[in-house]
Amino acid sequence: MPKRILIGTVISDKTEKTVTVKVERKVKHPLYGKIIRRSKHYNAHDENNEYRPGDTVRIEETKPISKTKTWKVIDRLQASKGVEIEADLDVKEAKPTGAPEDKTTHDKPAAKQDDADADKADA
Repeated sequence: MPKRILIGTVISDKTEKTVTVKVERKVKHPLYGKIIRRSKHYNAHDENNEYRPGDTVRIEETKPISKTKTWKVIDRLQASKGVEIEADLDVKEAKPTGAPEDKTTHDKPAAKQDDADADKADA
């Protein structure tokens, strides 16, 4: 019997030498006929910890490697688009164009003080 080969997307690489791969398939609803997406997660062996979340990979069924791991990653079909990059840049907060300047004095607290003074005068 040939080994099954599936194509999926890596969704987690947090464990040592293991990646979690999400494999999606489309099935037709038996009564209504609508096409529905079904997905399943597989734990696959990644010997060198080289695959990252977002990578599209091909996995192959193998003999059991651990309790939950019976698949291994064969190769990467497409690299992830979002690569984390850290940069030490000073970024200033952007203000929308045409926005008024920040005022240090506000009219509302002064109005409340005037109301308090008016209450004292009435008493």
